[in-house]
Amino acid sequence: MLVPLSWLKEFVEIDIPPELLAERLTLAGLEVGSLTYIGIPQGKVEGVRFPKSDHLVWDREKIVLGAIREVKPHPDADRLVLAMVDYGGTELEQTVTGAPNLFEYRGKGPLEKPLWTAFAKEGAEVWDGHSETLQRMILKEKKLRGIPNRCMVCSEKELGIYEDHEGIILLDDPGKPAGTPLQDVLGDVLFNIELTPNLARCYSILGVAREVAALLGKPVRYPSFEMVAEGSTIEGEVAIEIQEPELNPRFTLTLLRNTKIQPAPRWMQYRLRLVGQRPINNIVDVTNYITFEIGQPLHAFDYDKLKARAGKKTPTIITRLPKPGETLDTLDEKTRELEPHNILVCDTQGVLSLGGVIGGAETEISDSTTNVLLEAANWNFINIRRTMQSQKVNTDAGLRFSRGVHPSQSILGVKRGIELMRQTGGGSIAQGVIDQYPRPVQPAQVDLPIKEIKRLLGIEISIEQILDILWWLEFKAEVKNDVLHVIAPEYRMDIGSGVVGRADLIEEIARIYGYDRMYDTIIADEMPPQWANTALEREERARDVLVALGLRETISYRLTTPEREAALTPQPPLPRGEEERDHDRLWDAGSYVELANPLTPDRAAMRHTLLGSLIDNALTNQRTVTRQQLFEIGQVYFKREDAKLPDEYRRLGLLITGARRATGWTQDEPDAPVDFFDLKAMVEGLLNGLHIQNAQYRRSSHPSLHPGRSASVFVNGQHLGDFGELHPVVARQIEWESAPLYVGEFDLDGLLADVNANYPVKALTNTPPVLQDIALVMNDEVEAARVEAVIRKAGGDLLKGLTLFDVYRGDPIPEGHKSLAYSLVYRADDRTLTDKEVATVHQKIVKTVERELGAKLRA
Repeated sequence: MLVPLSWLKEFVEIDIPPELLAERLTLAGLEVGSLTYIGIPQGKVEGVRFPKSDHLVWDREKIVLGAIREVKPHPDADRLVLAMVDYGGTELEQTVTGAPNLFEYRGKGPLEKPLWTAFAKEGAEVWDGHSETLQRMILKEKKLRGIPNRCMVCSEKELGIYEDHEGIILLDDPGKPAGTPLQDVLGDVLFNIELTPNLARCYSILGVAREVAALLGKPVRYPSFEMVAEGSTIEGEVAIEIQEPELNPRFTLTLLRNTKIQPAPRWMQYRLRLVGQRPINNIVDVTNYITFEIGQPLHAFDYDKLKARAGKKTPTIITRLPKPGETLDTLDEKTRELEPHNILVCDTQGVLSLGGVIGGAETEISDSTTNVLLEAANWNFINIRRTMQSQKVNTDAGLRFSRGVHPSQSILGVKRGIELMRQTGGGSIAQGVIDQYPRPVQPAQVDLPIKEIKRLLGIEISIEQILDILWWLEFKAEVKNDVLHVIAPEYRMDIGSGVVGRADLIEEIARIYGYDRMYDTIIADEMPPQWANTALEREERARDVLVALGLRETISYRLTTPEREAALTPQPPLPRGEEERDHDRLWDAGSYVELANPLTPDRAAMRHTLLGSLIDNALTNQRTVTRQQLFEIGQVYFKREDAKLPDEYRRLGLLITGARRATGWTQDEPDAPVDFFDLKAMVEGLLNGLHIQNAQYRRSSHPSLHPGRSASVFVNGQHLGDFGELHPVVARQIEWESAPLYVGEFDLDGLLADVNANYPVKALTNTPPVLQDIALVMNDEVEAARVEAVIRKAGGDLLKGLTLFDVYRGDPIPEGHKSLAYSLVYRADDRTLTDKEVATVHQKIVKTVERELGAKLRA
């Protein structure tokens, strides 16, 4: 949110540099992302650093406050005028300009009241208002249609304030003489405060001013909330009916008669532009102004249109949920189909606006409006957030209501708003306010033992300091029997009750006292008993092993959409056998845990798999890197129909792609790309690192994986996961166009349950090994894992090592057969093996594989 320093100073005295104030606000939780300087130089404060600004600094001698005393016609151009400017010198300066907002004063002689503007003298540096790109220029004398011109009356664009170049700056009487440096009139600093959702109270200039006042120990100067109501009573002119008090806790209305629609005052327009708003007219501008000033959004209706809809009878404003099939034409020129949860503002004839979010077009303010009905209401913040998401609309009103606005602000907003409308457009305010408040909200009350403050913060803060901080924050506090009894201000919806309320109060004390003033302390509380957390220790061990294997951990959101995860299976689904049904639940969209109020449409449900987030990370990373080796440990969630809470499982995901080795200066050529066996080696490395035994690998039927380049992992007969190359159809669906992607997902709970904590350790032997190779020809359907199991069984204790180093198909191997070649390591722990002993075991292996697998020794 943009917060002008000049606007802040209207509510609180500020006597420190803007840079220091930004630092204080940031430390107090209101992070100032950047400072935008308007005309004034950037300050320097020791210990506070902001990026150097390259903004335009207004020369105090050459860019000053000017007073246009007369506007003369140009003798040779209808679209130019001659502005006679008083800039504090001995004579008026004649300036040629084409500003259209001066044309109405042309040829009227000396003006009764001067037009106050920004005046740049010869030699001043300004922005070129006619350039499409940002370019600076130095003013020099030149003729414009025959008239010498050396100075300029400036637009907001030429001074770097705003992009407006349709006319020059015209100000209300600034109360300062002509020739005053413009820095002292319009110089400003915009604080770009990055507010978090829990700071709902700060989504206004007044809200930020309260924080500044507490930080600086200054009183807040509140605006007037009184209205001059001299018209006839509002009673009988309009009625309110609240059908959903849970969604609409409060609704207020005031009426302004016989007003005039016209431009808002220049000061109001200027402030609105500073915070990024486009001025429209006095009525609409007041609603926007109050939204930013005190944080209470308003909505203005054309009262006569409401009365016409009611057949000249008293209109009744109704807040309710939609009826089936209802639609609304909103101010953004869209026809919206209303959803069952959308709270509406209606009358007896139909829908008027989307409550708390956006108004309807039928009753909007127009140039012919004379009677204005002003609404200030309060809405359930969760419902407003849902409405904004479902209707895909973001407004300043919706932003504030979705964070939370206290119902007490409605009456303040409606009174201040209607009075400003009267001041800017004339007319008379009806006496009284229609106020429906069916469920008043009581301020939070918290009892805080004083000893808890020191216990949680670890530092000693005197009770006088604590009471002082709470007083500046507008809390009511008193001490009885070493307990603080505190009543929160009514606008503080973020203060809880009980233990939560205590923590909230201590946080308030700490942030105003200053986190930077707190020193490190050793915990004073008695340490609780320490117990081993086996599950966590094993999970951390798995992380260590994976990092040692060269993978990097990623941490991702646990939210996704069913549609996104559906893209991880071939569409339409490929035929699968009965044995593959164990994967079906992964892709059942009906079993997703869906969020009632998702923050974004692409994070609307709890995930079923880690593959989606891993692949999303890889898609993002491939813009800058080609070699990726990633893993993620996290939860997946499956909805249960018989319980409120879902089933929650820990999973491990792996992903590799790109070159086998990272490029280094010792490599002459890029390394070969990874393949299925690289991922298999990592899986084996993980199992070995966790001392998990009896692992078996079988052909996988996982729908996301290539059917011929994937495997399932079984330990002690239990299926623990799958890995392999991403299915080519899936790769096309997710638009993966780089090197093949190899992924895996495993049941981490199952893996860690098989960890052998008491694994045997053997001493290193000093007996020599005997190395032999064996090549076996067998049917193509025989799995390598089965061959390895038979060889190990036949080799007995003397077979210490077994490695598959070659797989061959082709001549002279018969069709439908393959050759598997293994390296065998024979060794005895207590002696050197003889050739006869080795030959006996080797022959036993050959006979056993021939008998059990039909394999023959390759010639």
